Amino acid sequence: MKIYDVENFPNPLRIRIALAEKNATTEVEFIPVDLLNGEHRTEAFLAKNPLAGVPVLELDDGTFISECTAITEYIDAAFTGPSLMGISAKERAVINMMQKRAESMVLDAVATYFHHATDGLGPELETYQNIAWGEKQGEKARTNLNYFNDILAKSRFVAGDNFSIADVTLYAGLVFAGFANIALPSHLTHLLAWQKVVAARPSVAGL
Repeated sequence: MKIYDVENFPNPLRIRIALAEKNATTEVEFIPVDLLNGEHRTEAFLAKNPLAGVPVLELDDGTFISECTAITEYIDAAFTGPSLMGISAKERAVINMMQKRAESMVLDAVATYFHHATDGLGPELETYQNIAWGEKQGEKARTNLNYFNDILAKSRFVAGDNFSIADVTLYAGLVFAGFANIALPSHLTHLLAWQKVVAARPSVAGL
């Protein structure tokens, strides 16, 4: 198995955490993608993922799998250890719902803010920017942090008592927010406490 990614980027971080949670980091070969020089837009890379995004998982039979949720689903089923996707029908449904919310309400909103309302990855890669849209998405992310603070006031983790892909996604979103200079307000005490707990997990602290 191979993972094509950019170390320390938000979406690759999600997969590295998932692999570490399953004690499977040594089971894959990481292939760095020179994204800053446009390797993700080359014909060779587009053959792996036509959406030009990282990470991409390549299986031993030559199958390419992109999209973090899909890759995590594969990792969760392929390796032993506590499930990141849930076991029962209810647990899987709640985790799926909360992971989607963490992605759309925080991570994707922060990404849009970063790529449109800041210098992003630079003029060579940010060929189109809509500053107003980016600012609106930045505000959306800031507002939605309150939602997750309320969730974590009543729940140990984002989707219940167990650590899951929903936590991985939200944590990556907060890492990205910090990189994009979107600060977490001090009054979001439950979210901040949860962030410290996740950061201390061996799968995260060891990266």
